[in-house]
Order: sequence, then C-alpha cells, then structure tokens
Amino acid sequence: MQPLCDPAQDRVVKQVPLPPHRPLDNDLMFPAKNQGKPDWKLIKEHLEREGRIAKKEVIKLVTMANKIFKNEGSLIHLSDPLTVVGDIHGQFYDFLKILDVGGNPESQKYVFLGDYVDRGPFSIEVLILLYSLKINYPRTIYMLRGNHECRQLTSFFNFMDECKYKYDQELYDVFMDSFDNLPLACIINNQFIALHGGISPELRNVADVNQVERFREPPKNGLFCDILWADPVDNDDGICEGQFRINEVRGCSYFYGMEAVSRFLERNKLISVIRAHEAQLEGYKMHRWDGGQDFPMVITIFSAPNYCDVYNNKGAVIKFKNNDLNIQQYNYSQHPYLLPNFMDIFTWSIPFVAEKVTEVLFHIIQPRDGEAIDEIVDEDDIAKFKELVGDQQHKNKDVFLKSKIKFVFRMMQIQKGLRQQSESLVQTKGACPDNRIPKTLLDSIKDSNGAFQTAKMADSINEKRPGLSQ
Repeated sequence: MQPLCDPAQDRVVKQVPLPPHRPLDNDLMFPAKNQGKPDWKLIKEHLEREGRIAKKEVIKLVTMANKIFKNEGSLIHLSDPLTVVGDIHGQFYDFLKILDVGGNPESQKYVFLGDYVDRGPFSIEVLILLYSLKINYPRTIYMLRGNHECRQLTSFFNFMDECKYKYDQELYDVFMDSFDNLPLACIINNQFIALHGGISPELRNVADVNQVERFREPPKNGLFCDILWADPVDNDDGICEGQFRINEVRGCSYFYGMEAVSRFLERNKLISVIRAHEAQLEGYKMHRWDGGQDFPMVITIFSAPNYCDVYNNKGAVIKFKNNDLNIQQYNYSQHPYLLPNFMDIFTWSIPFVAEKVTEVLFHIIQPRDGEAIDEIVDEDDIAKFKELVGDQQHKNKDVFLKSKIKFVFRMMQIQKGLRQQSESLVQTKGACPDNRIPKTLLDSIKDSNGAFQTAKMADSINEKRPGLSQ
C-alpha cells in the first residue's frame, strides 16, 4: 500500500513512516499464492505503520480462525520447542517485540495464555495479527482464553470502546463470539500445565478441563471461572488456609497455596503450573514455596512491559527447548501517540479554545484607561453581578462594568485551570490508556522510584471482577 503523500515536506518527526492512505486491499491481504490464507507479514507491516483493515476483511479473518478454534479441545497437548507468552493487553508494538524475542512464527511454536485485549489502545491490531498467524499455522500457534476475553470485562475496560471507535458494535460482538471458542489450558511435554489463572478445588485431574462447557461467557464461579481467575498466594512459604481460600482481591475464585498445588501436581504427575494473569516487575515470578525444591511449583509469566504505560515493568516469555526452560526478558517499545480514551481532536481542543475566548472577551470589556483588576473576584462579587444584571433600573454603570470585568477574569482563571488539567491528562495519557487508574495518582507514579509497586497499588481496584458483590 502506498503511504500518504507529504508534498510540503513539513512533517515534524520525519523518522516516523507515513501511514498507509487506505485500508489493506482484500487481494493483497488474501493473495492467491497463499491459497486463501492471509499474508500475515504484509498485515504485520501494514498495522505497524498504523494502517487499517476494512471491517469486512476483519470479520473474514475471525470467521476463518473460529473454524480452527472450534475443532480444538479445551485441553491441548504440546511439546517443545515452544514459546509461552503471558498477558499482552492491547500493547501491539510490544507484541511485535515478542515475536522477535520468542522466535519466528514460521518455525517456532507458540502458546499464548490469554488477555490479548483491554488496558492498551491497540487490542484490535493484536487480535488481527494473532488470528492471521493462527490461520497460517494452526498446528504451531495456540491461543488460550484469559479472563479479559469476555463481555463483562471488555465492556468495563476499553476494548468495547476501541471497537466502536475503530469499527462498530457489530465487530465487537463478532470478537466476543470468537472468544467463546478459545481453548482453556495446555499440557507441555507431559510435565507442565499452562493456563491463564490457575488451579481449582474442582480440578482434580487435568482431563477435567475437557468436561468444561467452554463455548459461552465465563460464569461467576466453578472450574471455568477458576481457570481464568485464580491466583497463587503472595507469600514466601506458600501457606494457604484450607488449601484454597476466597480470593477477595479478584472478587471471585480462589487463592491456592503450596499444599493444593503439590497435591495437584503429584496426582497428575506434573512438575509445575505455568500461568499469567498478574503483572510482575521482572516479567516473571518463580513461586519457590518449598525451599528444598529445585524447581518452582508455580511460574507466573507476564508479557506486557511497562503495563498501562506506567508500571515500568519488564516483559518476559518462556522458551522451552529440549526439556530446558529459559526466561527471556525485554523492555517496552515506543508506540504511536494517541489521545487518551480514544478522545477526538475537537473534544481535546475545547479547554484551549475556551481559555482563549475568555481572554479575548476580558481584553474587549476592560476599560480603555487600562484599569487593572487588583483582586480576584469572590462569591459576593458574582452575587452582586447577578443582582445588578437582574435590576437594570438601579444599576450603577461603573460598578456593573467593574463587576463584569472581575467576573470574566475569574472565568478566565477557571478556563486556564481546566486547560492545565487537560494538558496534564494528555501528558499522562499513557498513564492508563483505558482511563482506569485514578488520574490523581499518575504524577506520583511517574515520579516514584518504586513506580511498579505504586502503580500496582493504585491499580489494584481494577483487579476485582466488576459487577459482583464486594
């Protein structure tokens, strides 16, 4: 696709490639030489340059991928060489880094543990490329379901808004129906179980995963819910009262500890549980609860670096080869600037325009002799102004004029404050593209040496499943 023209040669940032001027053509996206399969390399390049894909072609991609997902079991068995990827959360440009670090998808097997959408602003681009890869390599690219691949969370966070902004409600519904087809867990080398959240009191044998009715919206409790939502206890000894306890952080499912995991692994002749679901400062965490063991019972992998653009964490993937497990870390990649929460330029400009209008009005009504306003108007001035406006017969022209000037001056100050607030929002827009981290905490997060812990604490309210009783 030809990029947009720049005849004036006046682009400020010339090193940024010009975006394509129209959506990718169907004949280019599905070339005859590919036997109807999408050209994922061209799609990758097109999306990286901020190109768009027409709605019709996106639906075609999803339909093709759905046929593959539906024929896969809820529990998949895989062997190495293999790359395990954790949460991506709409961070498309970091996803491109993952494909570099994890290995060429043409020759490397991948399993993705879910949470492809929400929080970041490029969830649709992540899905388009992932689905393109899945269609081209159905036996080496595998996608599991995460807790965010559901209607409840995508409407609470920003994926629904992204779909409506870039396409429409229909495409959102198409993706939601597609998520209902995703598998839930996989066994790697007959030694590891990989899934999004964790184990469950109802998961005695790994074969129980195949008994889950997965083609639906995840329920509020039960094995299906726990696979997506459960967490390991966050302590050094792995002690958990009663093996499982209610997960008050998530508002659903359970915490599981060393005893529960040990019994599950022993019963199923496995070594460890590999899961995603939680942001980690280094991109991963080895839960070595039993100091006598060489290998951790649980491994958490998180693949979205600088999560929400404020966490300042690394991303990581797990690479299996010849029964060896290696962690590969990486830092975040720069991405194109977007106004927060998919704001349009008109909405963004209102505070700036309003401030300038009040400034002009102030200078118009200011007395010709240059009388200065030596004090900020208070509530009495405003009340007096309103009273004078309402009583034209007894108004005093000089008092009225001065009160009016003071009132406009005060409005000018208010508009300036709104403009500064808007500027602050735009400057910290990365701070939470989905607008869910409280804005009052963003500056402290950016200035903090412990940015990860500060951000995690500020964002903890968003870890709870929405719409459930507290």
